[in-house]
Amino acid sequence: MNRIVVIGGGWAGCAASIAAIKLGIEVVLIEKTDMLLGLGNVGGIMRNNGRFTAAEENILLGRGELFNITDKFSLHKNIDFPGHKHAYLYDVTKIEPAVRELLLSLGVILKLQKRAVDVVKEDGYIRAIILNDGETIYGDVFVETTGSTGPMGNCLKYGNGCAMCILRCPTFGPRVSISQKAGVTDIVGMKKDGSYGAFSGSCKLNKDSLSNEVINELEKEGVVLLPVPKDDIQRDKLSKKVCQQYAIDEYAENIILLDTGHAKMMTSFYPLEKLRKIKGLENARYEDPYSGGIGNSVRYLSIAPREDTMKVKGIKNLFCAGEKSGLFVGHTEAIVTGTLAGYNSVRHVYGKELLKLPTDLAIGDLISYTNKKMNTEEGLKDRYTFAGSTYFNRMLDKGLYSTDLHEIKNRVEDLNLLNIYNKIE
Repeated sequence: MNRIVVIGGGWAGCAASIAAIKLGIEVVLIEKTDMLLGLGNVGGIMRNNGRFTAAEENILLGRGELFNITDKFSLHKNIDFPGHKHAYLYDVTKIEPAVRELLLSLGVILKLQKRAVDVVKEDGYIRAIILNDGETIYGDVFVETTGSTGPMGNCLKYGNGCAMCILRCPTFGPRVSISQKAGVTDIVGMKKDGSYGAFSGSCKLNKDSLSNEVINELEKEGVVLLPVPKDDIQRDKLSKKVCQQYAIDEYAENIILLDTGHAKMMTSFYPLEKLRKIKGLENARYEDPYSGGIGNSVRYLSIAPREDTMKVKGIKNLFCAGEKSGLFVGHTEAIVTGTLAGYNSVRHVYGKELLKLPTDLAIGDLISYTNKKMNTEEGLKDRYTFAGSTYFNRMLDKGLYSTDLHEIKNRVEDLNLLNIYNKIE
C-alpha cells in the first residue's frame, strides 16, 4: 500500500494528514513532542479579517474538518479587537484532544515523541526518515511541516534566551530540518533591521492569576484592554513581533488580552515586574512561555524553497507546508497550506499533475505571492497572513476579502474547484 509520511504534527501536519488519508492513502504522522498542534496549543485566533475568507475557501475546496473543530471549541465568536474584525477564539485547553481523536478515527498512524533526525535519500528521492531511536520509516512521498522555530540555540543566538515555550525543545530535542538533511539549502527570514528570525507573537497568562474583575470581563467580552503606564510604553518593540498585524500603536499603549481558555496576551514578552504594576495583573503569572518576562521563541529560521504546488525544489517527492513553506503567520495559513501539500502528495503518488490553486482565490494568491516575495531581501523581512499587514492589504486591493458565503462559493464554483480535495481524477 502507498504511504505518505508527514513530519511535524502542528496544524499544517494534521491538515496534510487528513487531506491524504481521505483519499485512501496510508498516512504516518511523526511528532517529536507528546502533543499535536504545536503553536496551536497557545494560539486560538481564527476567522479574523481575511482568515474568514480563507477558511471558507478551504471548506468549499473539500476540507473543512479542522475548521469545524475550531468553530465547535470557540469560546467567543465574531468579536472585534484592535485591527481585527469577526474573530473566533477557540479554547486552547480543549482543542488538541479533539484533533487527535479525529486523526485516530480516520486511521492516521501517530508516532508521538518520535523525532526525525535524518533521511535516506536515493536518486533525488527521499526513501525513508530515520528517527532518534533508530527506527526507519519508509514512504512514497514525504510532507515536511516541522515549522521554523528554534532549536534552543537559535533562541539564545537571535532572541533573549530560551523561555521554555510550548515547543519544549530542551525536553523533546531540537527541530531538525528534513529539507536540509536532504541537501536543500533553507531560506532564513529576517527582522526589519536585517538580523535573523522574529519573536513569537504573543504570550499566555494563567487566567486564575488575574483579578476577578479582569477575569469576568475577559470571559464576558472575550477581550480586555488594560492601559500601559506612559513610562513603560515601548513602540520600538513592535517591530520585533512575528505578527505585524499587531504592530500598531494600540498594542504598545495597552496590554490586550484575549480569552482562549487562558489569557492570551498580545505581546511577544513583557517584564513581569512591569506587568504586575498594571491594575488587575498584580499577581499575573506566565503560562507560556514560562519566561515570558524576557522573551519568546524565535521563528522563521528554516524555510524550504518550494513551488506553488507546495513541492520542495530539488527533491522529487518532498512537500512542505505551514511556516516551513513560507513566512506565514497563523493557524489558518498552516491549515490551508497543509491541506494543499497533503492533497498534492497523493496526486504525486498516482502520477497526476499537481494542483496549483489559482490566484483568484485568497489561498492561491497567498501561496503564490509569498513565494515571489521570499526571493527578495525586503520580502524576507516581511510576514504574510490573511489577518493583517502586507497581505491583508493586498486581499483588500484585489477584492479577495469577503465574509459573504454566497460570494465565496460562487468564486470557487466558477473556478470549477468545488470539493476538488475529494477527487484525484
